[in-house]
Formats: sequence, C-alpha cells, structure tokens
Amino acid sequence: MFNAMIADQWDTWRMRMLHRVVRGLVTVGVAACLVGVLPAAAFAHVTVNPGTATQGGYAALTFRIPTESDDASTTKVEVLFPTDSPLASLSVKPHAGWSYEITKKKLTTPVEAHGVQISEVVDKITWTAADPQSAIKPGEYDEFSVSAGPLPAADQLVFKTLQHYSNGEVVRWIQEPTSGTDEPERPAPVLRLVAEADAASSPAAGTEQAAVAVDSAPTTQSDAGSRWAVGLSVASLVICLLCATIAVRSRRTR
Repeated sequence: MFNAMIADQWDTWRMRMLHRVVRGLVTVGVAACLVGVLPAAAFAHVTVNPGTATQGGYAALTFRIPTESDDASTTKVEVLFPTDSPLASLSVKPHAGWSYEITKKKLTTPVEAHGVQISEVVDKITWTAADPQSAIKPGEYDEFSVSAGPLPAADQLVFKTLQHYSNGEVVRWIQEPTSGTDEPERPAPVLRLVAEADAASSPAAGTEQAAVAVDSAPTTQSDAGSRWAVGLSVASLVICLLCATIAVRSRRTR
C-alpha cells in the first residue's frame, strides 16, 4: 500500500514536471519565432533587382519599394542615378496608376555609346501615385522598372532613393555600404557590376543571372529571417509532440 502511494506521488510529480517542461519549450519556441520574424520586417529595404549585371551590357532594372509604415502609404519614389558613372541610354517601363518624371543633367565630360557622344544623361526619375488607391499601402510593396545601358566599367552603381509617405515622412535610402562594416540602417540600392570575362568564366553564370532576372527576388536577410522562424516553429512542434507522447504513455502505464 505504502509503495503504491509513493508510486502515485512520483507519477504525479513527474507529470507536473513534464507539463512545466512542455510549457517552457512552447514559450521558448514562440519567443524564438518572434526573434526570427521581427528582423524580417526590419530588413524590408528598398532594393534593385537583379543585384548583379555585366559591364558594357544592358539590363532591365527593377526597384522594389516596400511600405514599412503601419499607418501611411508610399505616394512618391525618387531614384537618383549616378552621374559619376553615367548611363548613356535609359527608358522607363510605364506603371499603371503612377506617373513618372525624368530629370536630366549635363555632363562635363561626354560619354560615348555606340559611336555617339552623349552629353546629357538621366539624373533622377520620380514616380508619383495618381491617387490614394494607387499608393503602396502598409504591408505592401511595388516595383518600378527601367532598361539601362551600356553599363559602365565600374564595380558597382549606387541608386540613392527617397521614399515619400502620405503623412509627409520622407525615408532617405542613401547610405552607401562599406566593405568590412555592418549594413547601414538605410542602405541605398546597389547594382554590382562584373566584367564580361568574369561573368563568362563561370559555367553557371548565365543560368544564375537569368534565374535572378526572372525571379527578381534574390535572397535577403528578410528571407533568412523567415526561414529561421519556420525552422524554429517546426522544431518546437516536434518537441511538443514528443512531450505529449511521453505524457500519454506515462498515463497508460500508471
């Protein structure tokens, strides 16, 4: 009789401890998932896609603009084009619900494209929403595309961008990334340029660039954060299921 009482008390204590462990694991799993998801929202930067192109060629460039505000919409986007490494030719893809304005700049030193001297290049493109319905609402993103070239013999092109909100706020994506340092808070979109020989030296280079151009969604820290959160969620679920199985078996053996 005494041994049975001790066994019952032991089983009761064990079940209580098991429930506490399960609750703790669930709490940790939820917290970890939030840690993984919150950075994903924080890293919803303005980007240019694809992220890499070939010097001397032409590229269809798409500027992806996410609205990070919780209570305001994006109503205007200004993209500044580098004039230290100018693009001789640039055309804009029409965007329904938005108008655009091109601002040009005279060059001190003309650039040559296809045997023609170019003394005036695009300095800035401004896209403006035609009405509130066309604006980029909270939790949404939109894309604005241009075709540009020939791409200069430079390592990269930096496209400083100003994002205007309906509440009057202007977010300046103008910070240039620096090698060996952390990513700035408001990084400017950057297009990395590679020489034609370097691009051709890799057997998979053409395939990779084509895939990037079609998908227009290179992996970002946002994507990494999402995958991290999903992985933690799955792990937490598996642990909870194992604990539940142990609990059920323990009750059956009593």
